[in-house]
Amino acid sequence: GESLKIQGQHRGDGHDFKFDKVFAPSSGQDVVFDEVSEFVQSALDGYHVCLFSYGQTGSGKTHTMQGSGNGAMRGIIPRAVEQILSQAAMMQSHRWTFTMKASFLEIYNEDLRDLLIMMNSDGSMKPRDARTTTKLSIKRNAEGKSFVDGINMVDIDIEDKVNGLTQLEAVMVAASRARSVATTKMNSQSSRSHSVFMLHLYGSNEESGTVVQGALNLCDLAGSERLDRSGAASDARRLKETQAINKSLSCLGDVFTSLANGSKHIPFRNSKLTYLLQDCLSGDGKALMFVNLSPTIESSHESLCSLRFAKRVNQVELGKATKHIQYSTKGGGSR
Repeated sequence: GESLKIQGQHRGDGHDFKFDKVFAPSSGQDVVFDEVSEFVQSALDGYHVCLFSYGQTGSGKTHTMQGSGNGAMRGIIPRAVEQILSQAAMMQSHRWTFTMKASFLEIYNEDLRDLLIMMNSDGSMKPRDARTTTKLSIKRNAEGKSFVDGINMVDIDIEDKVNGLTQLEAVMVAASRARSVATTKMNSQSSRSHSVFMLHLYGSNEESGTVVQGALNLCDLAGSERLDRSGAASDARRLKETQAINKSLSCLGDVFTSLANGSKHIPFRNSKLTYLLQDCLSGDGKALMFVNLSPTIESSHESLCSLRFAKRVNQVELGKATKHIQYSTKGGGSR
C-alpha cells in the first residue's frame, strides 16, 4: 500500500492513512487508468465489475471518469471502452465474437433517469419533438440478477474500432447534455445526481461453444456537500438535491459498513444506487473505488471525511467474484 498524510487547519493536526494506491495531483489521466486497466479487462472475461469515484463536490470526480477531448485528458470511460474494443479485436483471431451495448443513467432525487432517452439504438438522435419519458425501474431476471427495465441501449461497433469510439463520443455528449448540473458556491458545474455508465458485453466462441456475459459499471457519484459552503440551503431545489445526495451516500456507507462487519442483512434496498449495484457489491462481482480530494486547506474537513469513508471501504472483503461463463456440452458443464 501507499501512505497519505493530511494536514489539518491547525499546526500538529495531522492524520495518516494507507491505501492501495495514492495518486499525486500531478498524475495524468493515463497513469490513473493504467492502475485499473486489468480491473476493466475482467468485464470482458465475464465478470460484473463496478468502479466508483467518490469525494466532495468540485474534487474532480467527473473529470476522472469522463475527462475531456480525445487526447491526454480523456477519462476512464473512453479509455475503458477503447481497451475493450482493442482486446475484443485481438480475440477475434481465436474465434471469439462480441457484441457491446452502452447505457447511461442518472439517479436524481432517488429517481432513475435515462440520459440516452434521445438516442436510437444505432446511435442516431431522435427528433427533438419525439421525446418520450419511460419510467425506469430496477428489476431482477430469472437468475436473480438486476437490470434496469425500460432503459435505452446503444450499440457500440466492435468490428470497427474508430466507428465504435465515434459512437461512444456521441453517447458521452448526449449524456452530458441530459445530466442534471447546477452552479453552487463550491462548483460552477456541480453534478446534482449520481451517474452510472453501463457497458453490457456478450461474447461467444464458435469453436468451443463458450459464452461469456460481462458488465462494466462506471459510477460518477454526486459530491458530498456541506450546506454552509455550497450555499445550497438558500435555494429550495438545490437543498432538496443536496439532501437526496447526502442521504444516498450515507446509504452507500451503511452498505460498506455492513459488508465490512459481515452482517447477515445488507441494506441494499435503502437507496436506488445501492440496489442498482447490488450484484457488484454482494460478492458476486468486483468493485473498486477512487476517492477524489480537493487540495485546498479550506477543504481539509471534507477531505478528512472522504478519507475516513475510504478507509471504511478499504476494509471490505467482497469475496471471490463469479465469472459469468457457460460452456457447451462438449466442453463440460456451466458455471
